[in-house]
Amino acid sequence: QAPLVESGGGLVQAGDSLRLSCARSGRTLNHDVLAWFRQAPGKEREFVAAVRRSTGNTIYSDSVKDRFTISRDNARNTVDLQMNSLKSSDTAVYYCAAQPAWHRVSVRVVKAYDSWGQGTQVTVSS
Repeated sequence: QAPLVESGGGLVQAGDSLRLSCARSGRTLNHDVLAWFRQAPGKEREFVAAVRRSTGNTIYSDSVKDRFTISRDNARNTVDLQMNSLKSSDTAVYYCAAQPAWHRVSVRVVKAYDSWGQGTQVTVSS
C-alpha cells in the first residue's frame, strides 16, 4: 500500500461535478497538511487546496475556491476533493500530497511536501 493513493478521476462534461478521493497510510497518517495539486501538460504543478488534519482549516487557490471543496475523514484516513462546475481549464492530472506540519507559508509550496500520490487524470470536455 502506497502512502497516498488517489482515485475518482475521469472524463466529464463542462459544468459537471466530480469527486476525487485519496487514501492515506504509513507516515502520512500523522501528517497535518493534506493537499491537492494539479498539473496540466506543459505546465508547472499547481496548488489547488489543502486541509489541516487536526483542525479542518482549509486553504484554496483563487482559481477554485468558489467551486471546489476539500475535506478529510480522519476515521477513514482519507482526503477528498469535491469539484463542481468543472471547466475545460480544470483538465489536469490531480495529485494528493502531504507534509508533516502546518505552516501557512509552506502550504502552497510544492517542495515542502514529502509524500505524493501517483496522480489521477481529470479531463473536462467542452
